[in-house]
Amino acid sequence: MMRGLLVAIGFLTRIPVPVTVFDDADARARSLPWYPLVGLLIGALLYALAWATHGWPPLLSAAVILAAWVALTGALHLDGLADSADAWVGGIGDRARTLAIMKDPNCGPMGVVALVLTLLLKFAALASAPAWPGLLLAPLLARAALVAAFLFVPYVRAGGLGEGLAASSRAIKAGVLVLVAVGCLFAGLRGVVSLIVASLLFALWRHACLRRLDGMTGDTCGALTELTEAAVLIAAATA
Repeated sequence: MMRGLLVAIGFLTRIPVPVTVFDDADARARSLPWYPLVGLLIGALLYALAWATHGWPPLLSAAVILAAWVALTGALHLDGLADSADAWVGGIGDRARTLAIMKDPNCGPMGVVALVLTLLLKFAALASAPAWPGLLLAPLLARAALVAAFLFVPYVRAGGLGEGLAASSRAIKAGVLVLVAVGCLFAGLRGVVSLIVASLLFALWRHACLRRLDGMTGDTCGALTELTEAAVLIAAATA
């Protein structure tokens, strides 16, 4: 069980874990239900940084927190966001073309625009609101969205990194989502609003993926993560 958690930490963050855990196919399959907990860990570390920079000019503090966020996650999901943006525009509605563009390692203009706008929205939200509870809710709900993705959307990239995750227990994934939803209720109004916003965004993302690809890929999951984080930060800042 704990090896699954280590796999989740090693995949979603740059926190060092024993490399041998990635050789265990069963541990990789069991790692998905741990994603929200890793999101909470990311949020806790960022919240500690926000506490340490309390009293700094808001713009500087927000920039430092955002830079640490990107470094802590290794820009893993930002890469998926950029690839998805390029593919969605360049694919011109064609499934095969969209999938092919996602595999291209180069970042096109739409990918750059998506990255800049998403990071700008995160930065503005961080600079405009107290760290609690948005900084904890955003990484948590974004990783919970990945659990929901593998529960409700088929994975279409044969041999992709997420292929093994799709085989994890549906009952456990559903239980994890219930726990996350209940946890959001304890965060008060901002928690409820953030949960609603994340759920609506997931529904839109799912519809777009099914319509264009008949499912999802790792890149679209990366886009879901980044968009959910930005949306939850904005919701928590404005609720």
